[in-house]
Amino acid sequence: MIEKFKTLFYVKSSLVSLYLALTIPIPFISIDRLKIPSIIIFVLGLYLIVDITSDYVETCNNKISYKTSFISKTLGKKNWEISWKDIKLIKSLPTSQGSKVYYFNTYQGDNFLVPQRLENFEKFVLIISKNTSIAVTEISYISPLWTYKLLTFLSVLMIVGEIFTFLIKYYQY
Repeated sequence: MIEKFKTLFYVKSSLVSLYLALTIPIPFISIDRLKIPSIIIFVLGLYLIVDITSDYVETCNNKISYKTSFISKTLGKKNWEISWKDIKLIKSLPTSQGSKVYYFNTYQGDNFLVPQRLENFEKFVLIISKNTSIAVTEISYISPLWTYKLLTFLSVLMIVGEIFTFLIKYYQY
C-alpha cells in the first residue's frame, strides 16, 4: 500500500505567511512605473514558495521515495528512491542549533536525508521502523512545532499591521 506524506502544514504556512508579510507592501510603495512588474514578481515569488514547499515522501512495501517539484529540482533538490532492503542504518548528526538530522545510510555507501518536516510524522517513523527493523525512537521533528506556529502567528500579525496601516493612511487622504 502506498502512503504519501506531504510537507507539514505548519512549515508551509510559516514560509508562505512570512513571504506575504515581507512582500505585500512592495507593490503599494513602488513607484508608478514599477507597480505592474512588482505585482508580477510578487505573484511569481508566491508561486515559487508554494511550489518548493510541496515536496512529499511516498512509501510502499518495497521502497521509500522523496519527490520534489520542478522548481525544487531546478534549485538543486533531487528526487531519490531507496529500497527498504538497501538501508543499512540510520545515522544522526547534530545541527549547529542543537537539534539532530538523520540520514538513511545504504549498503552502497549513499546517504539520504530523512525528511523531518512531514505530516503524520509518527506514522512515517513507524513505517520506517517496520520496513527496516531499525529502532527509530530518537527521530523527531527537526524543530519543535511551536517554532513554526510562532513564526506563522508573528507573520500574520505583521500582515494585519500592514493592512491596518494601509487602511489608516488610505482613509486619511
